[in-house]
Amino acid sequence: MKAFDLYAERYDAWYEKPFGGSVFSLEVECLKRLTDYPEPSLEVGVGSGRFAKALGVEFGVDTSKELLKIAKRRGIRGILARAEALPFRKEVFKRTLFVVSICFLQDPITALKEARRVLKEDGKVVLGLVLRESPWADFYLQKAKEGHPLYSLARFYSFEDIIKMLSIAGFKLEKVFTTLFEEPQDMKPVESREIREGFHPDGGFFCMLAGLEI
Repeated sequence: MKAFDLYAERYDAWYEKPFGGSVFSLEVECLKRLTDYPEPSLEVGVGSGRFAKALGVEFGVDTSKELLKIAKRRGIRGILARAEALPFRKEVFKRTLFVVSICFLQDPITALKEARRVLKEDGKVVLGLVLRESPWADFYLQKAKEGHPLYSLARFYSFEDIIKMLSIAGFKLEKVFTTLFEEPQDMKPVESREIREGFHPDGGFFCMLAGLEI
């Protein structure tokens, strides 16, 4: 997306702000609760590479050249490619990871099918996302209405939507964690570091692990 090229530095700098930095570390911890990230693993929609770097994910794909340049500086082996057409042969990776990228994809089901194609037989797909039931989705949708250049491109799916997508793509949900149990805002550091097992719609960030349905 052109918007991510135009705002690449601004997007990455958000993680250096009081709210961005505190929520990033919380989301990384939530993703680590799900599983480990053995080599080789792939992040789809790797962006500037912050999550991949923090989780030890070596490879990434993205459609933004500018974000991939930043990811490269973090040591991520990035490739310019769409999630719906991954440039890899079958059964290469042990994990495929989507962090806040499903909401920006044109065709998330095809992207998940591609993620399954490139996974080894014992591989897992990991999702980190904001779900439609969350008050945080309303917060970001309001920002979209106000003209935010990135949130205006996002589409938030429900928990049920994601489960259906995973099933169609050949995955079975295995584990869910929820975090960010606070009133939506984006200025102050988050205070609650609670991470709960299961789906809790009053949370703000949801981590989901799914295995291949044989």
